[in-house]
Amino acid sequence: MADDLKPAYLIAGSDRPKVDRAVARLRTRFDADAVEHLDASEATGEDVVAACNAMGLFGSGTRLVLVDNAETWKAAEVKAVEAYLKSPAPGTTLALVGGDMKKDAPLAKAVAGSGDVLIWDVQTKAIHRWIAEQFKVHGAKADPEACRRLADLVGDDLYELAGEVDKLATWANGVEVNDADVDSLVAPRAESPPWTLTDAWGTRDVGGVLRAAERMLDRTGDPVSRTIPRLVGSLTNHLRRARAAQRLEAKGLSPADAAAQLGMKPYPAQKLFGQVRNYSPAELDAALIRLADLDHALKGGSRLANELELERALVEITQPAT
Repeated sequence: MADDLKPAYLIAGSDRPKVDRAVARLRTRFDADAVEHLDASEATGEDVVAACNAMGLFGSGTRLVLVDNAETWKAAEVKAVEAYLKSPAPGTTLALVGGDMKKDAPLAKAVAGSGDVLIWDVQTKAIHRWIAEQFKVHGAKADPEACRRLADLVGDDLYELAGEVDKLATWANGVEVNDADVDSLVAPRAESPPWTLTDAWGTRDVGGVLRAAERMLDRTGDPVSRTIPRLVGSLTNHLRRARAAQRLEAKGLSPADAAAQLGMKPYPAQKLFGQVRNYSPAELDAALIRLADLDHALKGGSRLANELELERALVEITQPAT
């Protein structure tokens, strides 16, 4: 075995493109016929240990046993590998590849004693920074707004994001990518989370409410005839909860105290309390009545297009009183 190769590697994490690159680099250290590929969802720990020992006994030169989906293993499989790594086969490298896994997981601890543990994760809130790093990997640059826009359009699927970064970097050919480039070249497909609509409503941002609703209609993949009633129902439930939060605050309850009565966790309850302070009780009551009228219109009570009825209602329940 080469001096710089360890008996075992654990390569895992939610950053699957980075995991794939690391595995690809490791594979280049071995001849193609010196690699045995197993899947932990089918192979037991004993199967993997047998493969390692067989390659060490009958092979020549360095060998690689590559095991996918290592995060699916239970305690018995981990113990088998842990026992093997106390005396690994000479000339054989075991590479365990997995998805989400904590650095203190039993398998990570088993490998750490004699090998390397490489776990790369991407937090949802940091995806735009991850995107910027991917542009650097391709020798390209993108401004922060372009990275945020790409995440907004594609979502948090790192494989899809990596593919779009590759495309944009190739197209840019050394020129910095901006948000207009992203809009021109990337097809929107990420679902817009419902809180983008309610957050915009809570700040009385009419433009934000209309943009959020448009994204929700564009990206669900369902017909508009089904999506609009679902959107209206979700918004109505939010406003009912907002009205209840307003009444609880008037009684002197804090967001933390009111959370259980609202059926919410403390942080969303705190955010809801902040939203309702932008509306009077009369405005919230009127907004609920307006959404009931919208529901009637969507069920045949209006000759206007459903999209137009929705836009009119969103503007009316969000805009500040004159």
